[in-house]
Formats: sequence, structure tokens, C-alpha cells
Amino acid sequence: MLRALYSAAAGMESQQLNLDVISNNLANVNTTGFKKSKIEFEDLLYQTTRAPGAEQGAGNQLPTGVQVGHGSRVVATSRIFTNGELSQTGEQLDMAINGDGFFEVQMPDGTKAYTRAGSLKTASDGRIMTSDGLPVLSGFQAVPAGTTSISIAPTGDVTYTTPSGNTTFRVQLSRFLNPNGLESLGRNLYKETQSSGLAELGSPGENGFGQLEQGQLELSNVKVVEEMVHLIMAQRAYEVNSKAVQAADEMLQQGNNLKR
Repeated sequence: MLRALYSAAAGMESQQLNLDVISNNLANVNTTGFKKSKIEFEDLLYQTTRAPGAEQGAGNQLPTGVQVGHGSRVVATSRIFTNGELSQTGEQLDMAINGDGFFEVQMPDGTKAYTRAGSLKTASDGRIMTSDGLPVLSGFQAVPAGTTSISIAPTGDVTYTTPSGNTTFRVQLSRFLNPNGLESLGRNLYKETQSSGLAELGSPGENGFGQLEQGQLELSNVKVVEEMVHLIMAQRAYEVNSKAVQAADEMLQQGNNLKR
């Protein structure tokens, strides 16, 4: 009975973490550039009382064994980097990445981070910043004083139009061999890790990199109906594990109530 109690408790803990992940997805349904997470489970160690394939004498072997597991646990929470829907805003510095890639930003400590949120702003000195006030790298140049319009091509060619002429340059995007290995920092930011591999730089629209869409933002890729289905499944799984705890408790109670 104790094994059943611990196995069911492990299942309840796994489903609680599942609910936490689903809740975070739903909370960020309107977060620009947000990528939903999925939870992955694995079964725990097994207690083997009869090993499959054990010798039984006369050349005979057990075709199957007796193994009892000890529940489940969460092994990973991985990001799903599918594209979200694009929303038209009309803002000159709003950019969506239609495909693979990240914008590179500079953290306050000088390190680099990466984001898909393209709601960019201009600082007082003309630097391109995120909504959180972090400078955007990726080859962006400061906006000159007196700029009347900013044009951004899908290939990353940026043109600043001023009364004295045009300034043209090209931005680059970053991507990773294993984006699921990135560390989530919050604030729509990801950090490079050994698991993600080094950032690969490239021009938008070339060699598999996504194109830039000016005046648009990438919405969250969370699908509310899908998350609600997962929510119901997590709730029922938690409930059935709690029933197993209750059943084991009742069986222990019956054993305690036995009389000679």
C-alpha cells in the first residue's frame, strides 16, 4: 500500500507542474512573441521481483517478468517555437519575424540576450530599444535627428529618410541549432546556453532565416482551446491519482481494522 501511496503522490505532483505550465501559457496568450511550453513526463524506477528472461532451468526463460513502477516525474518543459499570427499595427518600428530567427539585445551587464518581440522604440539618443529599455543590436544603427520616415524591407534593409538624404544599412538575425536549449529569462528574453549552441548570424530571408514584416507584430502562439483541453486532462489526471491515494488509504484502514 505504501508504494501505491507514493506512486499516486508522484503522479499528483507531476500534474500540478503540468497545471503550472498550462496556466503560464494561458497567462501569456496576449504577450507579443511569446512561445508556449509543453511538459514532458517519464516513469520512475521499477522494482523488479522477477526479471524478464531469467533462466528457469532446462533451457527455459521467463517470457515476461514482474516489475512495479513508482510513479512519474517531469523530465522537461520545452518551448514550441512555431510562428504566431501576425497583427497589423502600422508603427514604423514594429517588426515581426516571419520564420526562424531572433533579435539580439544587450543586457545591463553587457551580456547578450535574444527576443522575438519586435515592438521596438527609439531612445532620446536615437538608439533602437526594446519596450523594456534594452538596446537592440542585430546591426541596428541609431536613428538620425530629423528622420522623417523609416523603411524596413523583408530582407532586413533599413532606410532612414532625412532632409539631407537617406541612410541605408542591413540588420541581421540570430538563430540556434537547438532553440529548446535556450534559457528563458522572462521579459520575452532568452539566453544562450551550451545546450542551445552558439548563435548563428544571418540576413533575413536568406539561408532559412525568417523575413521581417514592418508595421506588424507576432502574437503569442498559444491556442486557448488547445490549452483548455490540456487543462481538463491535467485536472482529471490529478483527480484519478487522488482517488488512488484514497483507495490505498482505505485498504490500509481495512488492514488496521482486522481482528483476530
